[in-house]
Amino acid sequence: MIKKAAFLPFVYILLLFFTANYAPAQAAAGPAPGFTRLQNGLTLFQGGLWREAITELRRAQTEAVDRELKAEALYWIALAEISSGDYAASVKDMEELEILAPRSRRLGEIPYHKGRALYYLGRYDEAILLLKYYADGIGGSSAPPPGSDAAARKSAAIYWLGECLYAMGQLDYAREYFTIITEEYPQSAKFEASSYRLGLIEQKKIEEELLILLKWSHEESLKALEEYQRRERSYDQALIAYQKRIAELLRDTGGSGAASYQPSSQALPVQPMSQMPVEQAGPADPEKSRRLQSARETAVELSNELTRILNNGGSR
Repeated sequence: MIKKAAFLPFVYILLLFFTANYAPAQAAAGPAPGFTRLQNGLTLFQGGLWREAITELRRAQTEAVDRELKAEALYWIALAEISSGDYAASVKDMEELEILAPRSRRLGEIPYHKGRALYYLGRYDEAILLLKYYADGIGGSSAPPPGSDAAARKSAAIYWLGECLYAMGQLDYAREYFTIITEEYPQSAKFEASSYRLGLIEQKKIEEELLILLKWSHEESLKALEEYQRRERSYDQALIAYQKRIAELLRDTGGSGAASYQPSSQALPVQPMSQMPVEQAGPADPEKSRRLQSARETAVELSNELTRILNNGGSR
């Protein structure tokens, strides 16, 4: 948000124009109704007393008979309303001015002031159209002479175009307009504000890149965690399945049962199958001895497979 005093030099130019062109004519013919109040209102305006100026200028508008004088009072009322923050009322009065005096010399400046008021109201698309129209009407595509009134007016319009785009989040486009001011209008009153905006845009770009990097890192961490949990579940399921098979084989052959597995983060002690106690077969029972030997060999194979799974982290 820009300070209201930022456009005061531009307003003083308008005040000088009024004093040089309108006041002498009125003084020669005698003060017209409302003219004295108009002068008082402009004095209050120049002193920054916006509310008091609006009150006096309203009286001038009411008392004035001359259409041009009414339009002049209405024009300064609209500017005072912008300065006081009453942007909706300012837009309304400028639209009334366009209807009241369609040939008023003030209409050329209305797009700029109306564009600023619309910016503060958040109506950025409408503001951009008016400000672009106003800026293009000053010298066309070529830059006016540095330090001239035209340069001050055009650079002000370009600046507010950048502000509208900045508020809309169109940082790349906003940077283009602010860069125009810093490179082509170094003497503009908007130079420092434009440089400040360019610094903020660069900072925002860096923040966006960091956020993208953090988001990517977070997503990768979640993927790694999910993969770890999947492998851990597979590991637990494999251990349970193989221990059940070993226990069944030992039970069928008359051996001692294996301890039941309880999944935990601790390593599971696995006893070598060659050391597991089994029931000794008698010399008169060769069939039972053969079955026992086969069971032991199968258990050894399962033990080796289990060891491999433990070493590989649960993958099969």
